Amino acid sequence: MTQTAAAHPTAAPTAGTTSSGLRSLHLVRVAFSLVWVALVLTTSASLESADGVTALAGVLLVVYPLWDAVATLLEPRLAGTGSLDRVGAVNVGLGLATAAGMAVAAFSTVRAALLVFGVWALLAGAVQLAVALRRRRTVGAQWPMIVSGGQSVLAGAVIAGTSGSATSGLSTVAGYSAFGAFWFLVSVVALSVRARRAGR
Repeated sequence: MTQTAAAHPTAAPTAGTTSSGLRSLHLVRVAFSLVWVALVLTTSASLESADGVTALAGVLLVVYPLWDAVATLLEPRLAGTGSLDRVGAVNVGLGLATAAGMAVAAFSTVRAALLVFGVWALLAGAVQLAVALRRRRTVGAQWPMIVSGGQSVLAGAVIAGTSGSATSGLSTVAGYSAFGAFWFLVSVVALSVRARRAGR
């Protein structure tokens, strides 16, 4: 559900170039999230065991934050803005650290996995929110990412806060990812509308 900032460009790209690159990346992120959600939901009955999660669930939980880090690394190239800035680097580090932590937590207990995921969603959402607020002046059409970032902060807090509940399960994170895919798709539409209005 997260989106990170592009670096300060060596040669400033046009708003149209940046918008086009972001649309492409967001579409890829939508596709990834939908596939991820489908894998979680279609195998949900076998993802959890009495003491923890299965190997498949563990892999899915590690891959999700890892993909977010990869997408952050791809964003500057797709948006034509050079290399990562500090915010992007922080988000990459956060994703990698979460993937590493999840590799341990996911094979420990469901509660530990949900706690790690929730904390990551909260922090990553805060980064996304900050980036979207900064980008609205240069790229525009950032309101879907602002809403998504705020939602990620709230959802992460809820997931982490209820991770110890007996009713909590991995379906929670599937719902989180599905909402993320929805807002990335809305962002694609918003960026496309803005580009058409700009005559690009």
